[in-house]
Amino acid sequence: MAGPPADVVVVGAGIAGAAAASHLARRRIGRVVGIEGRTPAAGATGRAAGIVSEQMWNRWDVRAVQRSKEEYAGLAARRAPGAYRTNGFLRWAASSRIASALEARTEELRAWGVDVRSVGASELERRLPPLRSTGVAAAAFAPSDAVVTPSDLTAAYLAEGREQGVDWRSIPPVDRLAREGGSWRWSERTGDRARIAVVAAGAWSKALLAASGAPLPLAPYRTQAAVLQPEPGVPDDLPSFHDLDTDVYGRPEEHGRLLAGDGTERVEADPDRFRPTGDPEFVSHLASCFGDRLPGWTDLRLVRAWAGVCVATPDRRPVVGAVPGVEGLYVLTGFNGFGVMRAGAAAAWLADEIVDGPRGEDGPLGPVSPARFAGPVRPFAPRPGFTLQAGPDPEF
Repeated sequence: MAGPPADVVVVGAGIAGAAAASHLARRRIGRVVGIEGRTPAAGATGRAAGIVSEQMWNRWDVRAVQRSKEEYAGLAARRAPGAYRTNGFLRWAASSRIASALEARTEELRAWGVDVRSVGASELERRLPPLRSTGVAAAAFAPSDAVVTPSDLTAAYLAEGREQGVDWRSIPPVDRLAREGGSWRWSERTGDRARIAVVAAGAWSKALLAASGAPLPLAPYRTQAAVLQPEPGVPDDLPSFHDLDTDVYGRPEEHGRLLAGDGTERVEADPDRFRPTGDPEFVSHLASCFGDRLPGWTDLRLVRAWAGVCVATPDRRPVVGAVPGVEGLYVLTGFNGFGVMRAGAAAAWLADEIVDGPRGEDGPLGPVSPARFAGPVRPFAPRPGFTLQAGPDPEF
């Protein structure tokens, strides 16, 4: 027979769920149980690029990334030396249309206090020596942006949570949460329950919420990345970079390697049945883009390529907060491929909301509240990406 319900159950041990459980325990909310049906950080967290950049598209993103940077830098210093490293971030565009948007966004970010500035061709090539800057119309550099090791940060959050009393359990995957007698039951076999449930199950959140009677407009989608070994090797302090014309990005990886990717598939994917390896067409696209724009890296050898599943929302914004009309249910998902960048902040703000109560539209979670998705849940095509314009329909 099950004992009394826990105060909170957190479903999912990716970086978002691990951070949420840790923050809730630190706030002394009571008994916190964390459940994970797979290996911690085995979903999108373990397959993420680990770039943490303030070059996002509005004030909420900037604030979230700044808070996450503080979280991760402190966590790495305490628990995971080397898991957070400041290396800067370069972006550039040759297209005049995209270049104009990049310049406008750079000025707006500077007005918000973000450490980013426009750079010319000579500085662009100095900071990224393999680059051929011919034809580049605009470029920006953010010196305080960082790279992280998401799996190490997740392990650190899990460890700190356990020390604060979080009861993390490895159990079979949870398919449904049932509301019974003022609490949420997640196991029919044991009858385990919690007064509050936080769904941070990444790509599995959509199905879990729907089965629990609280559907939200979410769309899992497949994205790809690869580790490459260029000659000469990549120095650790090389800045991360993003070619806006091709949407190819890269960041330094251990052993002089490079982690690179180019976006996503814009169709919904099944997180239990997707292809986990990189497609030949994806690898060929990377090789072509690097050959054209980064010819300084020769003999670019593929080490491995893989795919993971992230979660999109119709407006490209996360879904964080209380589910309207459903007592005691909260969500922390829908990061549109930028979960690592925002998870530290979003988890901390969610813990504050659960403990202290909602702060409404003016609170830190106002712009990402699930309440904005009132009405029937309709299918939509994933449209994630590193946008340069505010609003629901950015051009790029």
